[in-house]
Amino acid sequence: MSTLQFEFGRVDETGNFYVIDAGSERLLGSQPAMSLEDALAFYVRKYNDLESNVRLLEQRVKAKADAKSIKKSADKLTSDLAEPVAIGDLASLRERVAAVLNGLGDLLAEASAKQAELAVEALAAREAIAIEAEALAAKDPQKVNYKTGSAKMLELFNAWQALQKSSVKVPKAKADEFWQRFSKARKTFDANKRQFFSAQDSLVKASKTAKSDLVAKAEALVEKGAEATIAYRDLLNEWKALPKTKTKSDDALWAKFKAAGDAIYAAKSEKVAAEEVEYSANLKAKLELLEEAEKIDPTADLAKAKSALQAIQARWEKAGKVPRDSIRKIEDRLKAVETKIKNVEAELWRKSDPATVDRTNSVRSQLEASIAKLEADVEKAKASGDAKKIADATEALETKKAWLTVVIANS
Repeated sequence: MSTLQFEFGRVDETGNFYVIDAGSERLLGSQPAMSLEDALAFYVRKYNDLESNVRLLEQRVKAKADAKSIKKSADKLTSDLAEPVAIGDLASLRERVAAVLNGLGDLLAEASAKQAELAVEALAAREAIAIEAEALAAKDPQKVNYKTGSAKMLELFNAWQALQKSSVKVPKAKADEFWQRFSKARKTFDANKRQFFSAQDSLVKASKTAKSDLVAKAEALVEKGAEATIAYRDLLNEWKALPKTKTKSDDALWAKFKAAGDAIYAAKSEKVAAEEVEYSANLKAKLELLEEAEKIDPTADLAKAKSALQAIQARWEKAGKVPRDSIRKIEDRLKAVETKIKNVEAELWRKSDPATVDRTNSVRSQLEASIAKLEADVEKAKASGDAKKIADATEALETKKAWLTVVIANS
């Protein structure tokens, strides 16, 4: 068999295949189990596989895939194309791969910038998580809603783990710094939570003991009936002053305490109802006394009026208690009578007071002298025929007479 020449290679008379590579022949080997056509197709297929990989590499460059990944693939292809067992334009493939590598500079720079940007964002996200956790840990432990707070802290932890699992690399020192802050905040929050619920447990126990004692005292008051209302009210104030706890035992204790109070107030209501019946007759008697008292006329005879009122007041006391809702009304009516008599007495005293009499007589004398003078002035004005003088003198005279009338009435 003579040598068979074809593009990019040949096969000799012994069945060995050669590829023309970089201007010289390179022995590929023989495929004795195959026909020459199949063997040639085998080597061409190997070339086509390499060409497909190079074409895929170029497509990834156009798609701006990850530059580092592209370089890794290009480096592998460079190695695969060093002495491949394939027949084809190997030099062209090497040139294409080299072109990809030569053009990776911008992509690598862009990827590096993007990686740096992502790293900054990832660090900012970690810092934000640490800041939010620190804010939660810094809250007043007595005002924190630990149910929502715990859920939020778990959410922050999950967010941190998600960041850890991402492919973005960040400076370890800075990431560790933010982790330490986040971890410290979590520990502080958990410590506050344990302390809060421990204090709550102690508070619940103390409250339960105190309320159990109040229940015992309230139940002991029940046998005293209506007389225990004030004492029970004091116990109720003590109950309200205790810390509020939301437990089943607290509800049960309140039910017992309230039942004791209901029994005491029921006894009180019964007593009041009985008194209302008893006091209704007393009310009727006092209403009759009021009618009698309101007929007293102190202006006619003050001494008689005072004597009549004293007699009514004595009978008033003997009449006894009246229903609670009538007390204010009837007492106000009796006080009105008392006030009327006192006012008449005070007015009589005022008029009989020597100092008041002297002042009144002095004023009266002055007014009478002024009136006499003004009457003379009126006559003179009439004689002169001056209308204005007549009007002025007459007006002044009428004013003084009016004042005299008032003074006489109050003397």
